[in-house]
Amino acid sequence: MTLQQLKYIVAIDRYRNFAKAADACGISQPTLSAMLVKLEEELDVRIFERSNKSVTPTIAGEKIIRQAERAIAEAERIAELVSEDKGDVAGEFNLSVGPTIAPYVLPKFIRHYIEGYPQVKLSIREMKADVMLSELQLGHLDAGIAISGNSRQGILEVPLYTEKFMVYLAEDCWRKLPVFKPENLEHEKMWIMKEAQCLRDSAFSFCKARTKGNRVYEAGSIETLIRIVDENGGFTIIPEMHLPFLTDRQRENVRRIEGDYLSQRRVSLYIREDYIRQSMLNTITKTLLRFMPEGMMEERIMKYGVKL
Repeated sequence: MTLQQLKYIVAIDRYRNFAKAADACGISQPTLSAMLVKLEEELDVRIFERSNKSVTPTIAGEKIIRQAERAIAEAERIAELVSEDKGDVAGEFNLSVGPTIAPYVLPKFIRHYIEGYPQVKLSIREMKADVMLSELQLGHLDAGIAISGNSRQGILEVPLYTEKFMVYLAEDCWRKLPVFKPENLEHEKMWIMKEAQCLRDSAFSFCKARTKGNRVYEAGSIETLIRIVDENGGFTIIPEMHLPFLTDRQRENVRRIEGDYLSQRRVSLYIREDYIRQSMLNTITKTLLRFMPEGMMEERIMKYGVKL
């Protein structure tokens, strides 16, 4: 049994297709099939059930694949330890960013990251938090950026920044208050997004408010919500980093919420507890510091970066 054979079965499990797995491994499909058969004969167990239409792990195969993933991860840690000790920042880095964060962070992040770390092969995928955590546990990701407060065994959370929410009103809204308090936000006039505006630490819960009033809708994006408000009246809440996306006229419809600590979302970096590539993680924090609005990043991150 070799480490390369273990990588082959992990690839087969990931793609559930011999041709795609072989291509990802950089070998021919017959070679991949032969290596699988050889490993099955050595272990005297069938790892995959295969037919013309599907490739699926057996019950024993599922256990072998999970162990193979752990073995591969541990083997890769050896190279990572050497690289970290040398202070090298290079190689592959697989990052996930939540879909409600990506529009505000990724455009500038990608540009600055490529400029600052051309020797790193960066791969970014948008994932919801639960999928991201599962991929981290399996070792398919190095790190993830998502809303704070998501916990999972074996996963470490590092707070990155805190973003305020603001009220966006229709132009003809009769309640043109200079500043809003939570009690001013009438649920029947509110338009919400399914996930982005679930404020865990807020005095007013937009998630719980779905049962109130008769005009609470769930849209797919902040931009859609703004258009709904412009067309139908009422209000919504928008993250601070959406302000640059507004026209000058739309910015006149934005109001602050009194007690900013009550209306904000925290964003964190998620990694496995046994992750060791501290220098690589700090390529994320250093890149964010190049363009994030002043005062938004965690003070600890600004001073010390990520310490493992």
